[in-house]
Amino acid sequence: MMSVKEYANDTNHSVAEILKKCNELGIKVKNAEDELTEDDIIILDNTINLISTEEETDYEEEDVIDEAVEDLVEANNLDKSFANSNKKQKLKKKSQIQSSKEEYLSKRKEMYKHKEKLMSNVEEDNICLYKEGMTVQELASSLNVSGTEIIKKVMGLGLMLSLTNPIDYETASVVTLEYGKTLKKEETQDIANFEEYETNDREEDLIKRPPVVTIMGHVDHGKTTLLDSIRKSKIVDSEYGGITQAIGAYQVEHNGNKVTFIDTPGHAAFTEMRARGASITDIVIIIVAADDGVMPQTEEAIDHALAANVPIVVAVNKCDKPDARPERIRTEMAEHNITPEEWGGSIPFVDISAKTGEGIDLLLETILAIAEMQELKANPQRYALGTVIESKMDKNIGGVASLLIQNGTLRIGDPIVVGTTYGKIRTMKDDCGASIVEAGPATPVEITGLSATPSAGDKFMAFETEAQAKEVADKRNILARENKFQKQALTLDTLFASIDSDTKEINVVLKADVRGSEEAVKNALEKIDVDGVKVKVIRSGIGTITESDVVLANASNAIILGFCVSPSNSTKEIAKEYGVDIRLYTIIYKLVEEMEAAMKGMLAPEYEEKTIGTVEIRKLFKFSKVGNIAGSYVQDGIVKNGAQARLIRDGIVVVDTKISTLQREKDQVKDVKKGYECGITLENYSDIKTGDLIEVYEMIEVKR
Repeated sequence: MMSVKEYANDTNHSVAEILKKCNELGIKVKNAEDELTEDDIIILDNTINLISTEEETDYEEEDVIDEAVEDLVEANNLDKSFANSNKKQKLKKKSQIQSSKEEYLSKRKEMYKHKEKLMSNVEEDNICLYKEGMTVQELASSLNVSGTEIIKKVMGLGLMLSLTNPIDYETASVVTLEYGKTLKKEETQDIANFEEYETNDREEDLIKRPPVVTIMGHVDHGKTTLLDSIRKSKIVDSEYGGITQAIGAYQVEHNGNKVTFIDTPGHAAFTEMRARGASITDIVIIIVAADDGVMPQTEEAIDHALAANVPIVVAVNKCDKPDARPERIRTEMAEHNITPEEWGGSIPFVDISAKTGEGIDLLLETILAIAEMQELKANPQRYALGTVIESKMDKNIGGVASLLIQNGTLRIGDPIVVGTTYGKIRTMKDDCGASIVEAGPATPVEITGLSATPSAGDKFMAFETEAQAKEVADKRNILARENKFQKQALTLDTLFASIDSDTKEINVVLKADVRGSEEAVKNALEKIDVDGVKVKVIRSGIGTITESDVVLANASNAIILGFCVSPSNSTKEIAKEYGVDIRLYTIIYKLVEEMEAAMKGMLAPEYEEKTIGTVEIRKLFKFSKVGNIAGSYVQDGIVKNGAQARLIRDGIVVVDTKISTLQREKDQVKDVKKGYECGITLENYSDIKTGDLIEVYEMIEVKR
């Protein structure tokens, strides 16, 4: 250590100059007697004595010697004769100093000159990652050098930075080159939106993972029995007693290969998870009873499985029964575009008996063969990513969630964000209820430690620190409030703009009043071809539009077309919430024309239907001159005389007409409001029944 005054004398500078320079560099000294630390002296030396990068370096030896003599004489107040007598010793030291400066300057210039060349030839091990807002200390740590050393380097570039100051990319890259390394910007993704997080795993880190399988089908066709049969036959008896079914998923092993089964409530839950962006299933098994055949829920399961675009296996169950007819099942499934492999199709059919265990091994072998072709892989070396299968709140331990790990490894103590909640994993159990410390890809687990209960289908991700997890959860909460459903829904109005070179099919869910109309409309839609873009009917059926139709349309980015049907108010609300477009028609050619016009971007001015009232018919009054008068109660809105009205019976539109007369007691009135009773007759229609609904509406022109 030395005082400011001593340092000033040593360096041939005035005390005022040194104090000014200390003030600029943040060195806390106030007067000539204050002490300078060793680090202070190093920083001052490099600031005062550093040679400019613009300075020429080709010094002649004699010039260096003469300059050294002059410096020594002036700095030490020596007379010339004394200086010359000690010349050899002094000049040797000065020459070494000068040489080191020349070498440093030459190296710096060479690095500037060959920076690009060095960066292109650098080995992967010599790459240093630059993060946005990186500080001097963080750069020093990444280079494994002291912070003081980096400060000295940046001073050489004319910058005054402290350890906590951020360093820009250009400056950091020059400093990094001096250590024989190359700086590269870290490619960052919006980690808060980890549903769309792209994992860039190295090929050598990837390992084979078990396939994830979901079983769907009609009620009573043996789904639960099949799950139980697989579980009993493939798990050691001593372990079976400890199995918990609350986890909603489990693993079995067949010939040394694992298979993960997801036990969901049915196809609606499966598609709800798809609608939330949780495509967790690799293979779908559709189970059909050989003694029963294809039923309505079987048809829905087919629609949902096809829309998910995953491999399908058909398990024909109850083949042990005397009245089983497996061939009939194949015929019925082929009518729904599920053609068996033995008939030249691509869907494997396996005859089984969940009750006796017959065919279970063949079913598992079929699953593993499909999984082998899919080449399913994951990286166990990274932090875990996955999906919530189900969750519950336990009054003793708090939030309990069943998770499926899709990539990475989850460990006890990992900070985790699930949906918009976060926490630290306190306990973790496998599908047999046993406590485990860690779990790898495609493994179902049950965990505790969350601050709230997530929803089925929520994505999760593990992080390095709890603070980071909390920050991400807070961001996700803000995003969730700003936009509940982030996906841009497809509507008839935006159809033309949505068609691009990658779009070859427009998904449609079709519902009609009768089978004949359904087939006619479906055939007409599938014949539409505009510039190579076709309509694909992913589901068609008869009856009113249901919430299940809305969920499927949302998951598949489809439009719902209704022909002579009307959805309930609750279905309309759900469609509005999801942003699903529902279009209702009563004339086939108008439906087809509007679809073609939308695909061409030539839609005519739109008339939007606005429901103004709903009426329930409670009693009928017959008059010979007038016909049937509907004794009605206004459930919602208002009823206007002469307004458009449709009569709905069991969700089916019976007639679309006008209100002919509207009475309150004995008087003709213009309108009747909610909560009042009235008498109604419909124009040119009198086949009214108790329990029918009358939906009153107006057509309002909407500018496109």
